[in-house]
Amino acid sequence: MDYILGVDGGNSKTYAVIVNSNGDRLGQGISGNGNHQGTGVDKFLENMQSAVNQALNEARLQPSEISFAQFGLAGADREKDIQLLRNALATLPFKDWDLAPDTLEGLRAGSRTNIGVVLVCGAGTNAAGRNSIGDTVQTGGFGYRFGDGAGGGFIALEAFRAAVRAWELRGPQTLLTEMLPASVGFQRMKDMYHYYLDHLHEEFPLTFTLTVHQAADRGDAEAINILKKVGWELGLAANSVIKRLGNFEIEPIPIVLVGSVLQEGKNPYLLNTLEETVKNENPASEFINLEMEPVYGAILLAMDHLNIKANDDILTKFSSYGGY
Repeated sequence: MDYILGVDGGNSKTYAVIVNSNGDRLGQGISGNGNHQGTGVDKFLENMQSAVNQALNEARLQPSEISFAQFGLAGADREKDIQLLRNALATLPFKDWDLAPDTLEGLRAGSRTNIGVVLVCGAGTNAAGRNSIGDTVQTGGFGYRFGDGAGGGFIALEAFRAAVRAWELRGPQTLLTEMLPASVGFQRMKDMYHYYLDHLHEEFPLTFTLTVHQAADRGDAEAINILKKVGWELGLAANSVIKRLGNFEIEPIPIVLVGSVLQEGKNPYLLNTLEETVKNENPASEFINLEMEPVYGAILLAMDHLNIKANDDILTKFSSYGGY
């Protein structure tokens, strides 16, 4: 019996899971931020160790009994980051292990063939893909100034701008002038406006993203336009990955949707615009909502290394486990 460790490290948490070669979950662990860019390497490694140790203890296993450990990590985007992370992870007590960006972890969780495109849209955004000959590419993931135009942070920024412009009568009227201040405890738009003038370096709260969805549900044109813009930007990113990679050699091309904005928000204006943008250039594409936690993408990558076939029974188990 093989024992497999998968670790998903993101901006909000580090989640570790251990399964056996039949896909039975034996242990899991949860700890803090798993992105070294936000915590520094020392704290990143501390969080890795905490989540992994919890999973090992629950599974009643020693590190030497783990057949393969797979880490899927946010921030593993550039070669300098990957080398930094490899040096840190090499201090953990696992003989056989590997590292992948969280995007490719998500792709593996959603695509049975591990071929296709993955779109990540949570607090931030990213797009990546893998073709039939194993080549990979990433589009975006480094923020607004580097071309990104989606993610919760972007939605919050666009919502604040729309509210300010409406309040100052230089933009269309919108429910956001009432709903955004209320969502963060202000009674008036003026109070919120001056608060953020006095705190210029403070990030807008991601509650703004939820508020945009709520305003769109009430038919607010500005909120709807923001979500359509995000769908359009995500569609451009998917098309970019397909054009840059080529050699997919399968139809339809899987487009795996990952992240809270896509999986929890599920706004029809955003999703319909995304699908229309992609299918205008790539009609042979199929959109896939992730049915399992991304950490099981790391488990599946580990199974690939061990030549363990993930059959329908195993995939059903992974989908049924839910999160932590």
